[in-house]
Amino acid sequence: MAQKGVQLDQETFSCSICLDLLKDPVTTPCGHSYCMNCIKSFWDEGDEKETHSCPQCRQSFTPRPVLLKNTMLAVLVEELKKTGLQAAPADHCYAGAEDVACDFCTVRKLKAHKSCLVCLASYCEKHLQPHYDVAPLKKHKLVEPSKKLQENVCSRHDEVMKMFCRTDQQLICYLCSVEEHKGHDTVSAAAERAERQRELEGSRQNIQQRIQDREKDVKLLQQQAEAINLSADKAVEDSEKIFTELIRLLEKRSSDVKQQVRSQQKSEVSRVKELQEKLEQEITELKRKDAELKKLSHTEDHNQFLHNYPSLSPLSQPTSSIHICPLSCFEDVTAAVSEVRDKLQDVLREKWTNVSLIGTEVDVLLPQPEPETRAGFLKYSRDITLDPNTVNTWLLLSQGNRKATVMSEQQSYSSHPDRFTDWPQVLSRESLTGRCYWEVKRRGRGVDVAVSYKNISRAGGSIECVFGRNDKSWALNCNNNSYTFWYNNVQTPVSGPESSRVGVYLDHSAGILSFYSVSETMTLLHRVQTTFTQPLYAGLWVYGSGDSAELCKLK
Repeated sequence: MAQKGVQLDQETFSCSICLDLLKDPVTTPCGHSYCMNCIKSFWDEGDEKETHSCPQCRQSFTPRPVLLKNTMLAVLVEELKKTGLQAAPADHCYAGAEDVACDFCTVRKLKAHKSCLVCLASYCEKHLQPHYDVAPLKKHKLVEPSKKLQENVCSRHDEVMKMFCRTDQQLICYLCSVEEHKGHDTVSAAAERAERQRELEGSRQNIQQRIQDREKDVKLLQQQAEAINLSADKAVEDSEKIFTELIRLLEKRSSDVKQQVRSQQKSEVSRVKELQEKLEQEITELKRKDAELKKLSHTEDHNQFLHNYPSLSPLSQPTSSIHICPLSCFEDVTAAVSEVRDKLQDVLREKWTNVSLIGTEVDVLLPQPEPETRAGFLKYSRDITLDPNTVNTWLLLSQGNRKATVMSEQQSYSSHPDRFTDWPQVLSRESLTGRCYWEVKRRGRGVDVAVSYKNISRAGGSIECVFGRNDKSWALNCNNNSYTFWYNNVQTPVSGPESSRVGVYLDHSAGILSFYSVSETMTLLHRVQTTFTQPLYAGLWVYGSGDSAELCKLK
């Protein structure tokens, strides 16, 4: 309370012009006090006028009053200064254009500290004090400062609106409830507030739950982005190493071919040079012999001719016949290298399609709504074929490796580590990521339409090798007129209309796998919500002899 008293003195001894403690205080004839320099400057600005007025009460003086220092006020101000307190509240304590002002402050208004819903007035901290000290005022409802207090007053009856008309959905006063709102469903404003507060809390809980869900989604997306980055970085790093090894291998093979060609070139050229030297020696000897014979043939003395003829050396044996081959001795090398190039290009072209398919759909969006029509599903249709390396020997693939039929005799497939050895099953050649849709047309007693990770067990008759009987595959069993869903060797009965065609929708990133009965309409049979950790492959398990399942062409 002592502090409040000092605050009052501060306002009392402040100049209303500069808002600071009075300096050389003077008092006008009307009784108001100002700093001498402040009032002189105020009057100097209007010195051409004959009258001068008080800035506070506007009382006029003619002529201009002679002002003398108010000694008593000066002493009181000096005593107040010795307390070490500031002359007036700081500027930020005064109400600005956007602030709620105290309704009881005079001259310059302070910011309101609270508003009273009973008094319909706003108070600064000083003028609010009676609401804390006076017993009747203590019961008043104080709220944060508000400029809208008058909105609580009924414009018709000038009464505070403390009731709410649920019929007309508006605030009313007590008189309104017995006049124009008579017979309406009315409650106290507090009761309506409590009801709406409960609704608000329910909405807040819903919003907070959605925030938590979205924060989880954001976290999952962040993790997915990190996983994509790590996977992409590793793929780039590994592929660079593989391509580097491939380039080194090609360079090594190139060097070997070059070395072999050069070695053979050197050997062949050396052989040719040696033969060439022999021929040149033979030519030289023949020329010498020809010269001797020519000389002898020109001898005129018959006796001398006959005497020298027997002494001529006999001709040496001629070099064996030489067969000149066409200049194509290294064309076979070029042809062999060209064949290797062509085969490598074929392999790269075939495998590169798979690489491109894997990298085309990196889905980092929030789960998209599942299509509602077959046309909507067909937007995500994938061209899928069956992998001959995985097909069981009791199944025959046909229709461009799209159809699998159970045969009465085993097929002669070559041995392969990916093959299902005991169960009549087959996987697709293509891996499935992103959003995909495909349809299976079945004929016969029973077919399982499945998806599976690549690392599912293949060898032996263990139940672990069967679609849906492990944690690596999901399968919809279509047996005659009934359906059953299998996962991790747990079966779930499924009801739905019989159809010879089953549609499968996969949203890999969202972890959604749905099976549909396809006819004139799409009927959902079963939906799975999980998290897929690897690319998936379409799978088929066909039961009895003559039964078949076919991956339909949808494009």
